[in-house]
Order: sequence, then structure tokens, then C-alpha cells
Amino acid sequence: MIQVREPTQPPAVAGGDPTGSTIAPLDDVAITLTPAEREAAGEVFAASARALKGRPLDDEEVLTEAEFAGLRLPRRILEALGRFRRQGNDAGALLIRNMPVDLAPPATPADGFLSHWNDLPVATFGQLAVASTVGDVIAYADEKLGRVVQDITPIQGDERRQENSGTVYLELHTEDGFHPSKPDFITLLCIRPDHERVARTVVGAAAGALPLLSERAAGVLREPRFRLRVSSSFGGGADDLLTEPLPVLSGTAEVPDLLADFHAMDALDEEAGAALEELRSAFLATLRGGVLEAGDLVVVDNRTAIHGRSEFTARYDGTDRWLRRCFAVTDIRSSRADRPAGSRVCHPLRDIGLFVPGPSTTPRIEGPACMGS
Repeated sequence: MIQVREPTQPPAVAGGDPTGSTIAPLDDVAITLTPAEREAAGEVFAASARALKGRPLDDEEVLTEAEFAGLRLPRRILEALGRFRRQGNDAGALLIRNMPVDLAPPATPADGFLSHWNDLPVATFGQLAVASTVGDVIAYADEKLGRVVQDITPIQGDERRQENSGTVYLELHTEDGFHPSKPDFITLLCIRPDHERVARTVVGAAAGALPLLSERAAGVLREPRFRLRVSSSFGGGADDLLTEPLPVLSGTAEVPDLLADFHAMDALDEEAGAALEELRSAFLATLRGGVLEAGDLVVVDNRTAIHGRSEFTARYDGTDRWLRRCFAVTDIRSSRADRPAGSRVCHPLRDIGLFVPGPSTTPRIEGPACMGS
């Protein structure tokens, strides 16, 4: 039985305002740079950007420079990122506050694309530095035109889309869960918050949700009784591609891996559907997150946590909410057959040829400026 879900709101979210809800903050997994640390790191990132101005980000020299620039971050930041990469945590996320960003950012891109990374040199190198500390930077030709650092902004007319260009509640999901080289980590850096400060970036961690499941539901979720709908941008415009049947949970019982999407995941039978709904309820009861301010950088463990965003209102005046996104994997070599030599950008998924058409259901529509977060 294929199930199609309408977007749902997290607990106590009404009109996009989660104030007073049960969503717990990420304060216990947050680290804040001091003003002196921020200034010192900003100088390092600015110098790296100046030295490589005009180069594409999908360039090994640029990415290597970002990796070395990251070593100039405070030791306590590097230690926290290293622990998170190796061990994760119960929140499924790590928040770094007061990261250096450019003092006068340009207008929020109305089309979801910054003209060139040189327009945000400090923020770009800072984000690449963090992403390179938790893994190897990776990108996808199908997504945001293959950009290594992507712009997440509202686009007029897309308000109700389940994608990063929308402003409605964005359902909890594993990022690019259908891809054979899906990211292990997602970094989201805030350039501008939304005007009303109501857009909460939320994370649902397996460590918090799974203890609330019944034994039967947990068992069903470990069976290949679910399929993910492939985003149309990854399917070359097709909206009827599905993965093969797969489980939601895998790995050990103590440290399970998670693959879920409460908008684009289909249960193949009624019992599987009930287990998926039970899991969704467990996540909604244990959400963590908050409003990201300029200079806040959150790292999400895409192996063990899902993420989403609460509703907000855009003005389309050049000052709307603006996040930047960059992905990392723990082993870039495993995707070498799916990337051009010397590039971190995976070939279009159609060229990899993994999926077959599925039954006609309500598609999750994405354009080239869209996808996730």
C-alpha cells in the first residue's frame, strides 16, 4: 500500500510560530566562539579566500586550503567536531555559534543562487573549513546546479513546496536519502534569519525517538518494506522514480542508522505504514532545534538524524532568511565511480541508473534551485 502524506506541523506549531512548543533547544551541544576567536578565524578565512579568488569551489586546491584553514579554528571546536564525526551525540547535531561571516552580505538571492562565492568569501571558507573537518566535501550535479556551497532562500511562488525554496513547514527528512552517495553530514550556516525569528531549524535524532517505539514497530522498521521517491531534479525531471524496497533502520541496536522522509517515503503495506506513523510521532515528541541567527552553523548527522524547518513568512525584499548548505561524507573514495576525475560533484543520478518508475502518486516536486533543508 503506497501512502502519501500531507505536510504536518511539529507540536504546538500554529501559523509557523513554535514559541512555547516542546521543541528543546540545542544549548547542550552548542559551542560559542569568543569575539577574539571569531576575529582570528575570520582573518584566516579571508586570507584563504583572497589567495584563491576566482577559483571554482570544486577545485582540490581550494578544498585543501579550506581543510588547512579549518585547523586554525580553536582546539575545543576541532575536538568537538572530531568527537561528533566519530561518535555522534544524542541530539544528532552540533551547533557552532558566532562563526565569522561577512560584515556586509549582499541581498538574499531571489532565485536561490549567489552570483559567485567571492561575494561571501569569509562565510564560504568558514563553512568549507567546518565541513572538511567532519568529512570530505561532496555535491551533486542534480542539486543546485552542482554547487559545492548552496544557497537556501525562499523563492516567490514556491511558498507551499516541500523544498528549501518554500516557507511552509518542511517535513522531517534524511537529506538525499535515495542517493547511493548521500551526505553523512549537513552543514547549515545562517547568513540572515527570518524577519520574525520564528523559522526553527529542527532535528530529530534516532537516539531520542527510538526508545519510544514499540518492539514490533522497531522490528518492522528494520525490514525492507519502504521506498523513497526520488526528487524530480535528480530524476531528470521524472517524478515517478522510486528506490528499491529498503529499511528505515539499519546497523546495530545500540547505534542504529536511520533513513526516513515523512513526505517522500512510501510504506509498502499497512503494518509498515503504521510503524512509520509511530516513528513520526516519536520524532515529533523529541524534536530539538531553534532559530538560527547570523553566524550560527549547525552540523547535522545525516546518518542518525532527520531535520526540517518550521513555517515562516517571506517578504521578498532582499532581506529574507538565508542559509548556506554544504555536505560532507566520511569516505569520498567510495563515490569515485560516480564522479568525474578530480571533481567532488557526483554525476546526474540518471546517468548512474539506479531506479525504476513507480506507481503514479502525488510527486514531491523540486526545481533546480530546490531540495531539502
